[in-house]
Amino acid sequence: MHFNARVTRCPALPGRTIASGRAAAFVAGAALVLAAGCQPSSSTPGLGGNETARGPRRQVIAPDSQVVTGLPFAPAVRSGNLIFLSGAIGNKPGTRQLVSPDVGDQTRQALQNLRSVLQAADADLGDIVKCTVFLADIKDYDAMNRVYATVFGGSPPARSTVAGSGLALGAKVEIECIAAATSSNSSSGSGSGE
Repeated sequence: MHFNARVTRCPALPGRTIASGRAAAFVAGAALVLAAGCQPSSSTPGLGGNETARGPRRQVIAPDSQVVTGLPFAPAVRSGNLIFLSGAIGNKPGTRQLVSPDVGDQTRQALQNLRSVLQAADADLGDIVKCTVFLADIKDYDAMNRVYATVFGGSPPARSTVAGSGLALGAKVEIECIAAATSSNSSSGSGSGE
């Protein structure tokens, strides 16, 4: 798909922009990119292409410890001042083996796996602004939440939790996140601009 969006500076938010365009669904997605500090021209066709005057639009973050051979996705991608982390399960780093059948253990390991990816981008769990937690069974909500609360404590990110059936490798929990990145970590992390 290809959308056109008009991007305008927002006087109430210096350094930020707002978008309007033909596709309402696109505007919501564009808001994340725009919040990342992107400053497209007044008429920007879609989000195609990978280069801007400010450098690559996306940087793959793939620390060796979190790469599992044969999977068609990156552990994380940085775009502007945001880091989008793929869903993490409680697998032993670099393997397809879960640490335990226990949802608490899997939650702890999934968060550690996310931390490892974030650290490759000079960020950490405290930089996460939004998480989505997927549970194989909503009955595991309390057990997952107990571990999750010990990690994020008094300053947790925004979060949604949903239950479905069939997570990768038979996992009981999967967590995906969006983290804020600062300009000091804009070129760090392993991976390449794509």
